[in-house]
Amino acid sequence: MTRRHVRVVGAMLQNEMGRYLITQRPPTASLPLLWEFPGGRVEEGENDAVALARELQEEMGVRIEVLEEVMHTHHEYPTYDIDFRVFRCQLGATGSEIHHLRVHDHRWVTLEEMGQYRFPDADAKTLARLLDLDH
Repeated sequence: MTRRHVRVVGAMLQNEMGRYLITQRPPTASLPLLWEFPGGRVEEGENDAVALARELQEEMGVRIEVLEEVMHTHHEYPTYDIDFRVFRCQLGATGSEIHHLRVHDHRWVTLEEMGQYRFPDADAKTLARLLDLDH
């Protein structure tokens, strides 16, 4: 049986107080109620930046500007593989109020506070790199 390969993009959005946006997955989603960097799957024929902007618009009704890629990791779940890329982003000038359209909740947290939240394994690997815990 062939393993599914899923390309996922996440946003590293930092506010003016130096806090990062994390979102909580809906209770009906896979990996329910875990926290993650906002983002989602890249669809066939889509580039990463377009996919990331689309996902944040669909999930929270916010417009973002996608800047540079800051991290890339690969994670193997029991039945599929994730190719996960995180991009530094900034909120657009307009439409930056967050709505819970396809997320359960959101928080603005410091890197140190992220350890208080439970993340899916792929996000946790990225978080460890951000905190320099894997060296």
